[in-house]
Amino acid sequence: MSARPGPATLRRIVELACRAPSVHNTQPWLWRVTGSRLDLYADPTRQLVVADRDGRNLTISCGAALHHAQVAAGALGLQAYVRRLPVAGNPRHLASLELTPRRRSSHAEAELRALERRSTDRRRFTAWPMTEERLTALAGSASTWAVHVTPVTDVATRVRLELLVSRAMALQDADPRLTAEQQRWIDHSPVDGIPSSAVRSGCGRRLRASRFDHPVPAEPEEPMQSTDGVLLLSTDADDPAAWLRTGEALSALWLRATTEGLSVVPLSQVVEVAETRSVLHHDLLGGRVVPQALLRIGWQEIGRSEFPRTPRRPVDDVILR
Repeated sequence: MSARPGPATLRRIVELACRAPSVHNTQPWLWRVTGSRLDLYADPTRQLVVADRDGRNLTISCGAALHHAQVAAGALGLQAYVRRLPVAGNPRHLASLELTPRRRSSHAEAELRALERRSTDRRRFTAWPMTEERLTALAGSASTWAVHVTPVTDVATRVRLELLVSRAMALQDADPRLTAEQQRWIDHSPVDGIPSSAVRSGCGRRLRASRFDHPVPAEPEEPMQSTDGVLLLSTDADDPAAWLRTGEALSALWLRATTEGLSVVPLSQVVEVAETRSVLHHDLLGGRVVPQALLRIGWQEIGRSEFPRTPRRPVDDVILR
């Protein structure tokens, strides 16, 4: 094992980290490479100032990239020691990763494949049911990040969640500033945003921009079938540290789902709208923890690997000089 990772290895870690999901595919992260250290920064120029005024979704997106970087480092024979929000008074500096050599894990190749294959595919799931045992196992893969991951299996609660998702979508559709902001990220550039070709690819229905990576139908797409799984991610606090951890948990869960042939679809509108988020917080969670993400889980169709990926910025564009 070498004493320190070389520039090519560090560049590869950043490249794989940037495969992470992000709100509207804004890819709101920047990286600095210093010796054997990677520093992650939020890029406020890519914040959705209408939909994400507090930067919560931006920070969750960066948290997903942070976890992707840790997985990539491990798969390439490095241990990442992470300090989150390392500089007091600098909220843009989200994390510092000090990389040291270690043996590659026995799952290295599978982890690299998951990083490359992960995507958001909103086409209809198969009818194979998601068992409670599998949902619990998925929840466990994310619970080590100081995030509560709750499988929602009660029928009455699922019905209430579906109504809340519909309410949140209707409120967002009625906001012209928000819909204009979403529209600006369709064909934003060849390397970010949502390509209009992806917007046109969803089940033959009229679409609007997605929160993460891919489009979501503007009209209800039967978001929760009885065979689907539903997971609710929540935290004890509601601050940048909690949002960053949520992104890491989301990434951990998503990568495990990818290796198991499952699709993950964020139903994020319900936690973006203050009214519906408050109902989640007070009525469904009893005010004990704060909702951060709602996910729909289901089995992929055969051949999902051919589904087009959203573009990514060149590595040189995200590395600070």
